[in-house]
Amino acid sequence: MRDRPDGKAEGRADPGAGLFGEQAAAVALLWGTRPPLRRGPRPSLTLERIAQAAIALADAEGIAALSMERLARELGYTTMALYRYVPGKAELLALIIDHGLGGPPAHRAGRPWRDGLARWARALLRIFERHPWSLEATAGLRVMGPRELRWLEAGLDILAPTALSPGEARSACLALVAQVRTTAQFSGTRANGLGGDRWLAATRALVGTQPGSFPRLHEALGGRPRRGRPEVQWAWVLDGIEARMERVRPRRRRGSEVGPRPPSSRPRR
Repeated sequence: MRDRPDGKAEGRADPGAGLFGEQAAAVALLWGTRPPLRRGPRPSLTLERIAQAAIALADAEGIAALSMERLARELGYTTMALYRYVPGKAELLALIIDHGLGGPPAHRAGRPWRDGLARWARALLRIFERHPWSLEATAGLRVMGPRELRWLEAGLDILAPTALSPGEARSACLALVAQVRTTAQFSGTRANGLGGDRWLAATRALVGTQPGSFPRLHEALGGRPRRGRPEVQWAWVLDGIEARMERVRPRRRRGSEVGPRPPSSRPRR
């Protein structure tokens, strides 16, 4: 069995090739299914070291400055040597996303779900603020690595004792992630120099030129900008999750009292 130039072994079936498409190489890298290196000198780099160097570069200069060539120089290796560990730029981005997010905060059993989700959201916001490039890098829908998926697993674990179904809990976590992302976008300054305060001032100025065309927006944007706590911004999402729980709790309670129907009487969908 020989190694191909892309690092995969000839004759070895790639179980994710059809399912993951163009992301198959990133999935193999993140989930540890990539065949080990067999040719060339003994490996002297690790994925952890590569990821941390790439994260440091992206933190300092932005995601646009990150390239295989630049990273190889930072590490003191040739670009070809780096390609032995990471197939390309797309896989490198997947690697730093997963390593940059790290692990979610631990949740203590018995703690109120709302406190747990608020703590979970604050920890995620700190990640986005610490690594501003992560907002851009995680914007698209993609297959996730194990560290990133542990965040969703942790959120679902917090909601598991509640009245929400697993599907409803997943939707609740994704809604909260979306709000945290919006909060992160309006905090700090993005690569284009447009932060939340500047965006608000610019939009207010534009609307002010035609207040008759945007009367509601002109009123909403009026006055001095108030920078509230992040918790206030995602409290809307938590309130919605709580309201949903109140609606489904009686129905779930009735269902548990009646018990499951026998298979023959279960209605068809």
